[in-house]
Amino acid sequence: MSLVDRALVRMLPAVPRPVVKRFSDRYIAGATLEDACRVVDDLNARGRMATIDVLGEEITTLEEAQAFEDEYVRVFDTIRDRGLDANVSVKPTGLGLKLDRRACKQHLAAIVGCAGRHSSFVRIDMEDASTTSDTLAVYRELRAEGLDRVGVVLQARLRRTLDDVADLAPLRPSVRLCKGIYLEPPDIAFTEFDEIRLAFVRALEALLEAGAYVAVATHDDWLVERALELIEARGLGPEAYEFQMLLGVRESMGDDLVRAGHRLRIYVPYGRRWYEYSMRRLQENPKIATYIALDTVGRLIPSGAKQVPA
Repeated sequence: MSLVDRALVRMLPAVPRPVVKRFSDRYIAGATLEDACRVVDDLNARGRMATIDVLGEEITTLEEAQAFEDEYVRVFDTIRDRGLDANVSVKPTGLGLKLDRRACKQHLAAIVGCAGRHSSFVRIDMEDASTTSDTLAVYRELRAEGLDRVGVVLQARLRRTLDDVADLAPLRPSVRLCKGIYLEPPDIAFTEFDEIRLAFVRALEALLEAGAYVAVATHDDWLVERALELIEARGLGPEAYEFQMLLGVRESMGDDLVRAGHRLRIYVPYGRRWYEYSMRRLQENPKIATYIALDTVGRLIPSGAKQVPA
């Protein structure tokens, strides 16, 4: 990330919330579960699956964690009742990981149990590096208890990821592989664009070699091409992997993947805590942050200043 990009990331908290809201409307289904269902209905009609995420990991009490568990049960009931092709993604800190790991595991076990009753699936999201070890430990504990309708996320940019793949290999896990959005220090993470790409390919190769079901989560053309090469080289059928993308991002790429017969799942977040999620997306993509900054300047200096749409 360049010095300019770093400066933009630091200034993001000063961006007016209405400007962030305009940006976020592309990436968030809305504030309610009904909003998410309308989006998933449309995605399903266009040959895409979905994973529904309830926004709001910034909790401070275990009562809030219980509320998230209750909401995910409601999501599963709604997926069943409406016949949606969707599962769920869950952030462990939203279930109390940083407050009480045992309580977090209990909440996750309840949600995964609900997924089993609905013949569905739970993806445990990966957050910043301070949560990686605990998140993977909770995943292993759930699997040891016979809860199999659950998978995890690994971030290619973390230097530990190949070791994590080796540790998880005996479980033949379901893994979403992504680059990772969190700006971690260089002693624990790759920081250069090309080395993150290469780390992604190495992790994907290791996961496929281990017999994992891999959800290839990227909007990077080069990585999609490498993934397709690895999939073809192993003779994998469409049921053995999937691609994943964020709502509102690279939709033409998604069209190409679906037309070619690949399974594509779209990440569909909803909830009142749209602002925190939007800020993470902006930090992930400094180019979008540039557009937001220019738009803000254009609002402050309206005399003929050209605005760049986010």
